[in-house]
Amino acid sequence: MLEEVERWLATRSWSMSERPLHRILAAKQRTGQTVSVVLPALNEEETVGDIVAIIRHDMMRQAPLVDEVVVVDSGSTDRTAAVAAAAGARVVHRDTILPRIPAVPGKGEVLWRSLLVTTGDIVCFVDADLREFSSDFVTGIVGPLLTDPDVDLVKAMYDRPLAGSAGQGGRVTELMARPLLNMHWPQLAGFVQPLGGEYAARRSLLEQLPFPVGYGVELGMLVDALHLVGLDALAQVDVGVRKHRHQDGQALGRMSAAIYRTAQLRLARGHLIRPALTQFERGEDGFEPRTYSVDTEERPPMAEITEYAERRVA
Repeated sequence: MLEEVERWLATRSWSMSERPLHRILAAKQRTGQTVSVVLPALNEEETVGDIVAIIRHDMMRQAPLVDEVVVVDSGSTDRTAAVAAAAGARVVHRDTILPRIPAVPGKGEVLWRSLLVTTGDIVCFVDADLREFSSDFVTGIVGPLLTDPDVDLVKAMYDRPLAGSAGQGGRVTELMARPLLNMHWPQLAGFVQPLGGEYAARRSLLEQLPFPVGYGVELGMLVDALHLVGLDALAQVDVGVRKHRHQDGQALGRMSAAIYRTAQLRLARGHLIRPALTQFERGEDGFEPRTYSVDTEERPPMAEITEYAERRVA
């Protein structure tokens, strides 16, 4: 590990206990910064309501930390939108945001569009499939941004159990993302959960970043933020244990392909060799190929979007 990373781990890798809530709230009041929490959601009716309810109870009613909770529905076919709204979130459908640019499927697409329908100086992203959710996930990653002006982006780190086994979750992280980062961007080797969906950042940073439309968004954001603001502006906070719905092996393969493509584009900024992934499923006549396209589109920095600039002027 680079000496720079060892130093970063000692100075930018924190635990929840280092910033008690009263200190975070005092910093928020002193600085006047506002906080938006965004939940990207696709068919998450089983979990999204509990997450919204906990955020509203713990961090809006009991403690004035969060100013708005927005669920961006990316085309759910279940009751995700209704459940989220009943729990108190403002629900916005992906397709109604910036309609002049047709939306494409993908998590990164939803996160990018959320910048247009939120107002917070700090934007906190939380996946909508978390189980046994704790408000520590929000206070942990928002806290450093309110108390430390030199920090621009904070990732949550946590244990990820799989089928009852501790530390066995995060398979794409261990098999794809961590090797890529260690080999090509060793300054980012200290991140425990580089692909984690719980992170917070200053709007002033997010609006300058391109957003890969799919699963490569977290890796792309880390790499681009490193180049834009430097390693010391990035941090991570231990928030305990993350429990969520796990994907099957083939879905993980498609995620890995999207992440590799995001990395390849940042390495070469050139020709993509083959933006497709073929996988195999056993059918009646043996193994049958299934070919999926790999996300090849990225959204430009939000600061370059006319509607966003006009909203800020207004």
